[in-house]
Amino acid sequence: MCLAVPGQIITIEGLDPAFRSGNVDFCGVRKMVNLSFTPDVVAGDFVLVHAGVAITQIDEAAAARTYRYLAETGALEEEGFAPGATRKWLPDA
Repeated sequence: MCLAVPGQIITIEGLDPAFRSGNVDFCGVRKMVNLSFTPDVVAGDFVLVHAGVAITQIDEAAAARTYRYLAETGALEEEGFAPGATRKWLPDA
C-alpha cells in the first residue's frame, strides 16, 4: 500500500519549477521535498507527499483530518512521531 502524508511547507529553494524543493514539516519532523509537481505552492501551504515528492496541494482542514486518522490508527506512533508533536494537527486530542 502506498501512503501520501500531509506536510506544511516551511521554506522553498530554487527558482526553476522543475527543480524546486521545499523544507516541509511533518508533525515536527522536517524533510526536503521535491516540489516539481506543485509549482504554485508557497511557504505556509500544505501538500501531500509521497516518496519525497509533493503530489498535490491540500488545505489545512484536509491535513488535520489526515493526521487525526493516522493518529487514530497508530501510524504516527509507529513511524516514530512524538505524541506531542501532533497536538497542533489534532485540536480534538
